[in-house]
Amino acid sequence: MDIAIKAEHLTKIYRIYEREIDRLKETFHPFHKRYSRDFYALDDVSFEIRRGENVGLVGKNGAGKSTLLKIITGVLTPTSGTLQVNGRIASLLELGAGFNPDMTGVENIYMNGLLIGHSRSVMDAKLDDIIAFADIGEFINQPVKTYSSGMFARLAFAVNAFVEPDILIVDEALSVGDAFFQSKCMDKMRSMIQGGVTVIFVSHDTFAVKNLCERAFLMKSGKVLMDASAKEVVEVYRNMLVESRGELTDAQAEFQNHLADNLRGKQTSNENISAESLERGKETFFKRATYQRGGDGRAVFDNVQLLDLSGNLINEVIFGQSVILRMVVRFKSDVAFLGMGYHIRNATGIDLVYTDSRFNDTKAIVDAKAGEVYVIDWQFKVELRQELYDIACVISSPVDETLSAVELCDFVPCAVQFNVVSPNAYLSLSGGYVHWHNDLKICRVGL
Repeated sequence: MDIAIKAEHLTKIYRIYEREIDRLKETFHPFHKRYSRDFYALDDVSFEIRRGENVGLVGKNGAGKSTLLKIITGVLTPTSGTLQVNGRIASLLELGAGFNPDMTGVENIYMNGLLIGHSRSVMDAKLDDIIAFADIGEFINQPVKTYSSGMFARLAFAVNAFVEPDILIVDEALSVGDAFFQSKCMDKMRSMIQGGVTVIFVSHDTFAVKNLCERAFLMKSGKVLMDASAKEVVEVYRNMLVESRGELTDAQAEFQNHLADNLRGKQTSNENISAESLERGKETFFKRATYQRGGDGRAVFDNVQLLDLSGNLINEVIFGQSVILRMVVRFKSDVAFLGMGYHIRNATGIDLVYTDSRFNDTKAIVDAKAGEVYVIDWQFKVELRQELYDIACVISSPVDETLSAVELCDFVPCAVQFNVVSPNAYLSLSGGYVHWHNDLKICRVGL
């Protein structure tokens, strides 16, 4: 069967009582007088989702998204209507849902696998992959009631992603995880989509919905207002957000002025770079660098840092701020010619900006010897919309004089992560990622 989920006229009604005593009065009234009003969390919702589709679900808080997901996963039953689900469902709806707080992480892995229909031998084969992806260290053998919210999210997503579901449902629970883990999750979801898994993705991050999903539903007041391509739905939803957003509060304006003041900092001096400064953030870099790293290892990144113009390590950038991307490269072997470059990617892995040393008068490191360390500084102005970004870094050696073919020495998909903060409310809602400079001329002509 090609249909993964089919809903027909789903309705979920809750009775709302103004006072608690009204519930008793209604229950025992001899003539069944109503003391409540009906609240339609879902109101006559119908749709079909085919196998292998990736569908986004957007809407403001209270639109009915979570209610719909809970009905799909069987947590809630509808007041009326029918639902048909074909396939095993793995869901990440609420933090800790489906976990026994007194059991360890490993025990919960096995329990969740059994609940979805896998035998213990099947879960034995998946255990190492789940533990590695969750990356919570020794806490995997501790009761989950001792976990932080981030650990819950890590383990829950890892379990649901590796039990090979037919349908994966992900709500906003991922937002509590750290930025690097969120990037891993988006990458894993893309690979699951490519493998034919049906994915329902709920997020207030409209760019993530547009980049991850082909189709989307826009919900409001328990109804599906729009069922179309993710791009079309996101544009309508953004317009709704813009229309509902009022003027900045005094507190917001004060905060934005504070951010703008931070741009008026000192410039870097020409003093020598200290060995100590090159060690800053190294532990965090190496933790990220192990994820999908590649290359022959003749030269490797020893550290990658994002700095302001005063040389301070930063992970938040104000729109329009100039920054330095510093690469520390250590040579393990002699290399005659080494080029370098970087990509700036959004949280869903889409390359937005790319440059390499060939675009800078073919600058390169020439005749480097084993044991030598070089520092490469890229300075640029960040004019990206308010969001989270990854920087992927690459160093390579050409195998012919045209530079059309290279041997990869080191590639780190997530060397640096940073957030862009915009003092301008308009820029935070703009439709594109990159601000493009223009020479603008306006003239009036009489015709």
